[in-house]
Amino acid sequence: MTLQSFLFVSGVSLVAFGVLLPLYTFLGYPLLLRAVRGLRRDGGSDPGDPDEWPTVTITVPAYNEVAQIEETIEGLLELDYPADRIERVIVSDASSDGTDDVVRRYADRGIQLRRVEARGGKTVAENEVAPTLEGDIIVNTDASIRLEPGAIKALVRHFGDPTVGVASGRDVSIENRGDEANAGETRYVNYEMWLRDLETRAGGGIVGASGSLYAIRSELHRPPVPGHLSRDFASALTARDHGFRAVTVNDAICYVPRTHSLAREYRRKVRTITRGMETLGYKRHLLNPFRHGVFAWMLFSHKVCRWLVPVAAVALWLGGVALAGAQGWTTVGVGLVAALALALGLAGLALRRPEEKPLPGLLALGAFAVLGNIAILRAWVRAFRGAGQAVWEPTRRLST
Repeated sequence: MTLQSFLFVSGVSLVAFGVLLPLYTFLGYPLLLRAVRGLRRDGGSDPGDPDEWPTVTITVPAYNEVAQIEETIEGLLELDYPADRIERVIVSDASSDGTDDVVRRYADRGIQLRRVEARGGKTVAENEVAPTLEGDIIVNTDASIRLEPGAIKALVRHFGDPTVGVASGRDVSIENRGDEANAGETRYVNYEMWLRDLETRAGGGIVGASGSLYAIRSELHRPPVPGHLSRDFASALTARDHGFRAVTVNDAICYVPRTHSLAREYRRKVRTITRGMETLGYKRHLLNPFRHGVFAWMLFSHKVCRWLVPVAAVALWLGGVALAGAQGWTTVGVGLVAALALALGLAGLALRRPEEKPLPGLLALGAFAVLGNIAILRAWVRAFRGAGQAVWEPTRRLST
């Protein structure tokens, strides 16, 4: 085989992979879920109120959240749930900025403080307090998240189904409380919520719960999770391990303020994706289709294929370069090099941009897409090196 033939065959193969994988991930997989959903008549049934509401414990991990913990607590006190059936717990991961003092002021209103003296990260703190929580259902949220008053009841209703082990809320991305969200981020979040709804209705259940809001049966929550892993992602996988499903609940709405800068969002993505990869590595047996059937296919399609999209983008670019080389480096090859330089330049501009001067309009959307894929590639490197961040650093979001 001549060099030109080798470049041509390699280029075609790489381009095919680079095109087909994203097409399957973002279009083919949802279409297949819709087909499976159409075969089921009970996938989207909505439960009614239980005869008696179960006891619930709401936990909010916090590390140096003095700027917003008071608003967080006020929001917890406004939730619509029977007062004698709910426990509200702030889990302080050795906060040192006065967060604990604010929480203590609410002790006479039923807000409990569980302080972890040695900071070990979110998962470690949750492991420490998990055995002390009294609720039949444990609801997990975050200090920066604001919940609709009826969100807890909406989650708890689904536990009347004995097959449900985890119920996950619906994220709504906002810039400031009451404002419209960034259009690009809104589309992404809406797509993710739509996909989780399809997975729920298809019967297999979602493959990962929302870290912003999810509920879990207490017996599934109590066992410890390795400190470097993601508990929200692990919760759905743990449920599957014990014969339960995880479902998404569209009526359980939580408002998620977006981060203030693309650089900060990029760092958050690297951390969360790395932890997600390590969590899936820990639960990799669930990818075995001979033991876990449809769920294994859903887990691979939703998570692994999504994480392979930037790899496919690199393959697509390399394939284009190979084909251009086979044709003697036409203007197509020059254009590919220019496109790469433009993408990397846009990413660099976004990372170095001061937080108070965000990129405008389409530039911000383009940088968000480029940085998101670079974050996944960096997470792959960190996961393979075992360099995940065990000590949790909460994302500082816009003021709500």
